[in-house]
Amino acid sequence: MHADFGAGQYLGSTIGIPYLIVGAQQPPVTVNFTAFGSESDPGPMPIPVTAPIEGYPNPGTGDRHVLVLDNSNCFLYELFSSSVSGNTWNAASAAVWDLLKNEQRPYTWTSADAAGLPIFPGLVRYDEVATGQVRHAFRFTLQQSRAAFISPASHWAANSSNALAAPMGMRMRLKAGYDVSSYSATNQVILNALKKYGMIMADNGSNMFLSGAPDDRWDNNDLRALGQVSASNFEVLQMTPVYTQNNIPSGVAPQIISFTASSNLIAAGTQVTLSWLVKFLRMPARSGAPVFPWPPRNPPLIPSTPPTPPAAPLRPSPSPFTRRAQASGAAVRTSSRNLPLDRNVETGFE
Repeated sequence: MHADFGAGQYLGSTIGIPYLIVGAQQPPVTVNFTAFGSESDPGPMPIPVTAPIEGYPNPGTGDRHVLVLDNSNCFLYELFSSSVSGNTWNAASAAVWDLLKNEQRPYTWTSADAAGLPIFPGLVRYDEVATGQVRHAFRFTLQQSRAAFISPASHWAANSSNALAAPMGMRMRLKAGYDVSSYSATNQVILNALKKYGMIMADNGSNMFLSGAPDDRWDNNDLRALGQVSASNFEVLQMTPVYTQNNIPSGVAPQIISFTASSNLIAAGTQVTLSWLVKFLRMPARSGAPVFPWPPRNPPLIPSTPPTPPAAPLRPSPSPFTRRAQASGAAVRTSSRNLPLDRNVETGFE
């Protein structure tokens, strides 16, 4: 196993996947999609153009992830293969995650990660390790994967036809009997989390590379000791069901057949009532009229004209695009909820 994070730089780039925290004051920024727009959540998103790109200050040609946590509204925004063009972002794909829900992407959809998972919840972060306990699984990579995934993953990026290659979403757990007593206190926290929660295969990459956030407080020499842990020290959790091209649940996406707002122009801090009618396949239409403060906590979900969702496979749970349209009655959303960084973010890595 290799800690793919650390302090300082390697060949001019920081080590790990960085993230940025913003608040309600961060304005939305346009995101242009260059590859997987049909499987991405639409912009704009509150991602400042100064947000660090993975590998900064010299991102190079790697995955170039950008992670932004809005701790005022409890949303996570993630980009893949990103770059800045003037005052806008270009990205191959993007995903928006509601951190107050335990959501998954629609089946077969990617996210900013190959497995269709969020990235931030799976990172090894220094602040979290320093508390003495980590209460979630970690993200890791393998060189080869097959055309299959298991929950909580929703997407594959196969580069092998070997039936024994891992599916995306495979969870490995460090064996309970593995002796961690010879490791530093920091590494023991990481290893004990791997015993209890394990790690989830989320992308193709170097074998047994454990993902984390860069932080100058890491001790790189100490982290190298994790290399003593081999793949044979892990066990694979039971994988049922394994989704392949032959058994993916599928269906017709719901249609929003009407969408209106009580006012087209309102002042900041006042409320607007949104009303819609959603038609589900073989189900009666449902309606809802929630009330939101303005600006909304997620502008892409409140279009000025009725949106037409693309045809998509069935969703394992409501996505950021449809979760409000599937509600009924009235609800009030506020922007006063904060997400402390020591909170266990439940988006597949719990």
